[in-house]
Amino acid sequence: MMSRPTVAVIQFPGSNCEYEAQRAAQYYGFDAQIVRWNEPVDHVRHFDAYILPGGFSYQDRVRAGAIAAKLPVLKTISEAVDAGKSVLGICNGCQILAESGLVTEMAMAPNARDGVPVGFICNWQYVRVTNPEASLFTRYFTADDVLPVPINHGEGRFVLSDSAQASLPQMATFRYCDDQGEIRTEFPINPNGASFNLAGISSSKGNVFAIMPHPERAAQLKQIPVSNRGAWQVKKLGLLNGDHDGPGPWEKLFVGMVDYARARQ
Repeated sequence: MMSRPTVAVIQFPGSNCEYEAQRAAQYYGFDAQIVRWNEPVDHVRHFDAYILPGGFSYQDRVRAGAIAAKLPVLKTISEAVDAGKSVLGICNGCQILAESGLVTEMAMAPNARDGVPVGFICNWQYVRVTNPEASLFTRYFTADDVLPVPINHGEGRFVLSDSAQASLPQMATFRYCDDQGEIRTEFPINPNGASFNLAGISSSKGNVFAIMPHPERAAQLKQIPVSNRGAWQVKKLGLLNGDHDGPGPWEKLFVGMVDYARARQ
């Protein structure tokens, strides 16, 4: 029997979602281990995949993710990316990937509405995928999938360079939409003023993905509130007296990551 692929959930000073990320990865087939940012390189580099979890690394000093992106562990992760391994950055992990340049030329700016700062946002939103075939993380989704997902961030507004904008049609992305899947730019559909309604974006090779919302908090059905509209509300309501421990809307992301790592073993 093939062993489970391994994923390192990198714990930075200030991470606070590492255990949630570990549980989601473990649920879908990884041997998921929490690994501190200052572990020896030889220990970090042997993993099959990596997750940079949410939180407030180094208290978001300077900019969110700016200090963590300069740590030696990011050099090890960059080498893993070059070797074809997968890296998922969630929320603060997304910000770290933006600062490290491992996804594309982009920055994560403070949340804004019509150019006016709006501060920290904590809410459930909907997203849909574009170009799902362009990334291992999105390949099992379809363009018709409308996915509920929670957001918790103060600096979640994607800003892309001109070259990144030019390559956007070839990259896998998640974009904020309404509960029917319509991508609309007004608040609260686009909660933070992100360019192109971006909630997440892949690297050009598809093995790195930076996402601001928290898929690990919507990995199982029991995590989805019944107030969410759409297909997942129907599924949750249909099981009010049944088993809620089944897969949630973000199953395909984690399974895609697991299958990719397993195929490389």
